[in-house]
Amino acid sequence: MSERKDVDYYLGLPYTIQLHRSPEGGFAAEVVELPGCISQGDTPEETVEMILDAMRSWITTALADGDPVPEPAPDAYSGRFVLRIPKSLHRSLAVQAAQEGVSLNQFILYRLAQATAGRREEAAATG
Repeated sequence: MSERKDVDYYLGLPYTIQLHRSPEGGFAAEVVELPGCISQGDTPEETVEMILDAMRSWITTALADGDPVPEPAPDAYSGRFVLRIPKSLHRSLAVQAAQEGVSLNQFILYRLAQATAGRREEAAATG
């Protein structure tokens, strides 16, 4: 016997909700996996409430019309990846990590986080 997938089933899944400031003012949100499922609000909290309501309506309509409801993709990111680098770079990073008194992994994670934060700040300033 197959499981009946109703609105509550879908609302319990970990959909990706993107929240951002709206150029018109306030905030906008969209559900990545549900095309056209968007909402707006004056505050982040109101916008989250509104997008959850929009999700319920989107899913209810799709089920009533017999349309498929996309499910979120399983999380494919383990937090681990293997990277080959030149020996000279490996040595340089290891020396810097030792000077900071941290492991090579901690040092590289810190530097990646710094670079990523800098890019986000750059994009926000120019966006």
